[in-house]
Amino acid sequence: MAALRSGVVLFLAGFLALAANVQLASAGGNTLVLLDNLVIKETHSIFFKSLSDRGYKLNFKLADDANLNIKKYGEYLYEHIVIFAPSVEEFGGTLSVEALTEFVDDGGNLLVAGSSSSSDILRELASECGFEVDEEGASVIDHLNYDNNDKGKHTLIVAEASSLINAPVIVGTKNIPPLLFEGTGLVADKENPLVLHILTASSSAYSYNPDQAIKEYPHAVGKNTLLIAALQARNSARVVFSGSLFFFSDEAFNSPVQKAGGGQLHKRSGNQEVATALSKWAFKETGVIRVKGVSHHKAGEKNSPAAYTITEDMVYTIEIEKLQAGQWVPFDADDIQLEFVRIDPFIRKNLAKKPGGKYEARFTIPDVYGVFQLKVDYNRIGYTHLFSTTQVSVRPLEHTQYERFIPSAFPYYFSAFSMMAGVFLFSIVFLHYKEEPSKSKKEQ
Repeated sequence: MAALRSGVVLFLAGFLALAANVQLASAGGNTLVLLDNLVIKETHSIFFKSLSDRGYKLNFKLADDANLNIKKYGEYLYEHIVIFAPSVEEFGGTLSVEALTEFVDDGGNLLVAGSSSSSDILRELASECGFEVDEEGASVIDHLNYDNNDKGKHTLIVAEASSLINAPVIVGTKNIPPLLFEGTGLVADKENPLVLHILTASSSAYSYNPDQAIKEYPHAVGKNTLLIAALQARNSARVVFSGSLFFFSDEAFNSPVQKAGGGQLHKRSGNQEVATALSKWAFKETGVIRVKGVSHHKAGEKNSPAAYTITEDMVYTIEIEKLQAGQWVPFDADDIQLEFVRIDPFIRKNLAKKPGGKYEARFTIPDVYGVFQLKVDYNRIGYTHLFSTTQVSVRPLEHTQYERFIPSAFPYYFSAFSMMAGVFLFSIVFLHYKEEPSKSKKEQ
């Protein structure tokens, strides 16, 4: 009976592990979409259809729905949350800024879009994620880079694709038409390593209320003005915050783009391409990497020893995969480093790329014994943090492994043997020397 019970437990454990792996490697998932009103579902139908086509199960609800809940029996009902409700004053049900922050802390992903009428609760949520949203009524204004279809306030601005972050894994290719943006500006701390500046305004832009005369310094000016920002938390949860709900709309996707003043006319904006790439990154379809396996052994051998000896040659191999189209495929990079660490790194070496997503390093263990770590710490913009550490022991030489005679000690050997020879000769002379009797004694 006990054997049967243990077998069932092992089977369930293996099944759950397999299910978790399959879930991680599959695109889509339960997604909660919070809206100001159901009209947004129609005005942003292209974006929502792209999510549905990629396998996401969208659950549309009003942001102030009294029955709103994201957790049941201690388990989250959704893997991702989309908030297209810039003017909501209070979330309904049990949802709150604290609940959303906890959702991110537990690994959930957020995609939030604001506008010039962003409410205080969205500002509070943005502040929790490392962004600052301008006050209600403020819009990003650019008197030099606005679209021909602007209504006279210069708030429908044209952003070049070159203003996007240099990370194709997040925004896709930059070989796209300019982008249309209409909304409020964001400000982020440049020293915060977790915040990513996805789309930056031009040097002539600023964020202010277009219906008021400027009497004080604007909240954001020039390239300090962010149009779209993102956060990748230390647990790899992702948050994308856009200052414009219009950016994801069907109108923005299909509108022609032409800068005022005779700029080049583009039949369609690049909003759809960027919005699709952003959603893929935010919901971890792209930019997810993992360690498949690690091995190490002495040069010329295959199995890992119980301990290494100083000055031996070691071979370290790590296999890394990335998630692509729902499948784990070999990861391709040329900037992965290995550190051989005992408190401080003794060796830092680039890993050589091998076929099949494998990376290898060959090095000689330093003449220092102790407990070391083989550490790979790969942290690049757009990718999940990859960290792998393997502990190995390094011992000194055994007494049978030392050289019989050390060339550098030949002077000491010579001095020792010369002393021995000198003492030997002195002993012979001392023992066999016979003192002759003095003359006084002979006369007697």
